[in-house]
Amino acid sequence: MTASQLRELVEFARRDSPYYRNLYAQVRTDGNLRLEDLPVIDHSGFWAANTTENNQVLTGRQLEGVVFRTGGTTSRPKLTVFTRAELHAMARLWADGCTAAGLRPGDRVANLFYAGELYASFLFNTLALQESSVPAVHLPIAGSPAPEVVAETMAEPRATVVLATPTTLARVAAHFVARGESLASVRLFLFSGEAFHADQRPLLTKAFPRADIRSLGYASVDAGVLAAPVGGEPDTRVHRVHRPHKLVEIVDEHTGEPIREPGRPGLVLATDLVRRLMPVIRYPVGDVAEWVDQEDGRFRLLGRSETGARLGPMTVYLEDLRAVVDEVSGGRPISGMQAVQRRRDAKDELVLRIAGEIEDPERFAALVVARFDELRPAFGEHVGAGMIHPLTVEHVPLAKLAVNPRSGKLVRLLDQRSG
Repeated sequence: MTASQLRELVEFARRDSPYYRNLYAQVRTDGNLRLEDLPVIDHSGFWAANTTENNQVLTGRQLEGVVFRTGGTTSRPKLTVFTRAELHAMARLWADGCTAAGLRPGDRVANLFYAGELYASFLFNTLALQESSVPAVHLPIAGSPAPEVVAETMAEPRATVVLATPTTLARVAAHFVARGESLASVRLFLFSGEAFHADQRPLLTKAFPRADIRSLGYASVDAGVLAAPVGGEPDTRVHRVHRPHKLVEIVDEHTGEPIREPGRPGLVLATDLVRRLMPVIRYPVGDVAEWVDQEDGRFRLLGRSETGARLGPMTVYLEDLRAVVDEVSGGRPISGMQAVQRRRDAKDELVLRIAGEIEDPERFAALVVARFDELRPAFGEHVGAGMIHPLTVEHVPLAKLAVNPRSGKLVRLLDQRSG
């Protein structure tokens, strides 16, 4: 991106969007304008201005295109809009990612994403398949039917590729395994919407013994399509930025300093050089990543940046809990994990729900608690001081883990405290 391209985008947004006019009131566009010279969008201010009535973010009236709601990590989903041209441009980028991930001519693609209620994933993947340069057969199954219905609908036309969130496919896989069956026709599982964890692989391999597991790409409803999977890359977390249409920055969480060297984690910021109706400029996507090769645009996703359970005066990060479960499970299939915050006897409590093939749940729970206490001694200190309850681990069926009713994504953190 040249300084003139960035200047044009900033001047356009400032001229036609009241929100950006206020945000960029002190920004000078003369000289060599750099992306880091611009303020980072504050989520609360952005979405307070991005409302249905009297919208201050949009640069004009929406006369065509599409309206989507953001995904399910918030109890108050927000609306994001695209023109028809912007939507098609994104679908073409996503289709390119499907090709990079291994879509082949003649594949029979089971689309298990969720449709309706302004949700994006099913519709968007449908558009991408239509835009793809690779001819394929679309099986529009969706993720809302019961697992047994999805399994039957996949088996009858002998699906070869599955598009889904890991949680959705894990539910279908559990149905196959419970019946002692598998679907050998599936050669490729392409996921998006949530992270895929290594401990989910054994279950999926039992149900789909020939399936390779790869990312569909990196995107969010609000920031749009940002990056594609890297062909031949064994790490499903590694993606390549869709340059020159998209810009991805990784910045220091505390200072906002741009990070360019590989292996240093930071927050992901997104800038879209195509969208004009709802400009997205230095927007925090909510993820942590590290550069693999900044010049080549390759980066590795490391998890969500907002994955901490606040318990009394301390924060427990879900990635820490996931690492402990991975270690203790020793390769046994773990199909899902969910943290629940509760309030009991005037103190905070964290309950870790685990679904998977665990022979001795009580022993497994004790090992998880003991290992977590070793890695996070401050947690035990707060328990000993009577500030919070000890960690509780529950072994539950996969169906008992809460999912977002619209998207089907696993809700990683539930806060059941009131007041």
